[in-house]
Amino acid sequence: MMTWRRILATCLLVGAAGSAGARDRADVTPPRPIGPQEAEVVAVLVDQRTQAPAVVLQGKRDKRQIAMSIGLAEATGISVPLRGVTPPRPLTHDLFLTLFGRLKVSLARVVITDFRDDIYYATLYLTADGQEMTLDSRPSDAIALALRAKAPVLVEDRVFDKMGSPGSPGTGPGRQI
Repeated sequence: MMTWRRILATCLLVGAAGSAGARDRADVTPPRPIGPQEAEVVAVLVDQRTQAPAVVLQGKRDKRQIAMSIGLAEATGISVPLRGVTPPRPLTHDLFLTLFGRLKVSLARVVITDFRDDIYYATLYLTADGQEMTLDSRPSDAIALALRAKAPVLVEDRVFDKMGSPGSPGTGPGRQI
């Protein structure tokens, strides 16, 4: 009889602790997703402070934004597909995608990987014959290619972290070389 009382008491204690734990878990913030998040190319605009073109990206997961300074040619390369315009002659990025197609290479995604010393870094993820390969890229070129290929643009969380707070534009546009 004593054994049954111990089992019953143990079950009651475990049950009580379990329900209290469930209440505590409801108050705990879920862990932050890790890894890059998909971003939308919001606009290409002129930075009023520097008068330089900039591309604005906004994370789809948490709505954080970054603005990257880009050159005039890069702004054109991004603006053309963003506006749905087809130029009469292929621009450089169009030429690359045509070349990729003929070589049976596809652009799977681009990732803005870092922001160091006022410079953004990006990686192209290409697929050929079922194999994935990566190429280092300027973010502006990566974005221009992704827009044309309808491939996702992702941004590492650390880039957003370095640039500003949630829901706000980045603290600085940075520069690319």
